[in-house]
Amino acid sequence: MVFSNEITMNGTLNKVMLIGHLGEDVKMHYFEGGNCIGRFPLATNEIYINKSTNEKITSTEWHNVVVRNKAAEICEKYLSKGDKIYVEGRIKSRQWQAEDGTTKYTTEIQVTEFTFLNTKKDSENVKTSSEAPKTTSFDSTIENDLPF
Repeated sequence: MVFSNEITMNGTLNKVMLIGHLGEDVKMHYFEGGNCIGRFPLATNEIYINKSTNEKITSTEWHNVVVRNKAAEICEKYLSKGDKIYVEGRIKSRQWQAEDGTTKYTTEIQVTEFTFLNTKKDSENVKTSSEAPKTTSFDSTIENDLPF
């Protein structure tokens, strides 16, 4: 039996694949020790026809996306609101105490791999010797971003 880092020993799987458009520019947060995260909302659309009215309906789902360290820096550099991206990762729910004492909850997509599908920089034909990488994979379990 072969196990990947996505399937745990008890046979469960937490994997998400999304293609969507950024709802905002990447927002960076830096921490002591040099680590950072980038956050952005990602919109995915479902389009269907209402059979009773024959009307075309578009339903948008928003996802809270989180990228870490080098991946976050790459996304901040090359992505902006409206850009289309493919992301792979896992769902993570968390909670925290707000300043008013209430408990807040959120569900996020923690990205492990992404591919830029089109960026505004591409469409503006801004080409430099250091073009944006198209596909990038990151093992988010490695805290110092070393590949070994």
